[in-house]
Amino acid sequence: MPLSSLSKSLLFLHPKRPFHMANRTTPRARLRGVVFDMDGTLTVPAIDFAAMYKAVLGDDEFRRIKAENPCGIDILHHIENWNPDKQLKAYETIADYERQGLDRLQIMPGAAELCGFLDSKKMRRGLITRNVKASVDLFHQRFGMKFQPALSREFRPYKPDPAPLLHICSAWEVLPNEVMMVGDSLKDDVVCGKRAGAFTCLLDETGRYDSPDYAAVNLKPDFKVSSLAEVHSLLEEHFDLAP
Repeated sequence: MPLSSLSKSLLFLHPKRPFHMANRTTPRARLRGVVFDMDGTLTVPAIDFAAMYKAVLGDDEFRRIKAENPCGIDILHHIENWNPDKQLKAYETIADYERQGLDRLQIMPGAAELCGFLDSKKMRRGLITRNVKASVDLFHQRFGMKFQPALSREFRPYKPDPAPLLHICSAWEVLPNEVMMVGDSLKDDVVCGKRAGAFTCLLDETGRYDSPDYAAVNLKPDFKVSSLAEVHSLLEEHFDLAP
């Protein structure tokens, strides 16, 4: 059966777990919940991460680390071993950029509609972010959407460690392979999902992950979309949505 144009744009094949198109002879995988990243996924990107990293690391160190890490800089892990005074200053800088981002917080187009669709199917929805709990609380309050559990940076270890996603699966009493992780970061969201054993969907609005810089990355998402609106069709086409 030929792939539809939509499926071609969404589907990535993983070498260790090829994902076959659902048809009359291949049953669709059961999906019981969806876990979302927040910044850049449920909300419009509002933090200038490059400027934040430069402020924390300095220009020279930022360029060096960026050249060594084409998938992006993991600033939280990078500063974990700094001396306490230097680390405290780094956290204060990060927190300042995050506060500025809160002032500009906007819901991502398609997020409300996607959550409404999941609610109509009685599907669980959770949230994992490397931002602080205050940001999650503001998100819930401002946009009237509730994700449960909603794990912030205070939960350790944080993404890309699979621990937060496994914690949510345990709270839901479901298997990791019955859950999908949706996020805009290959190094955080996709790696977290893959390590946990969940399905993964990468939100890539601008096509940045089509760059040759990412061609050699071992872990690929099961799906890749350019908007949250595409996730609705993806779920209906490829999964048996069972609460």
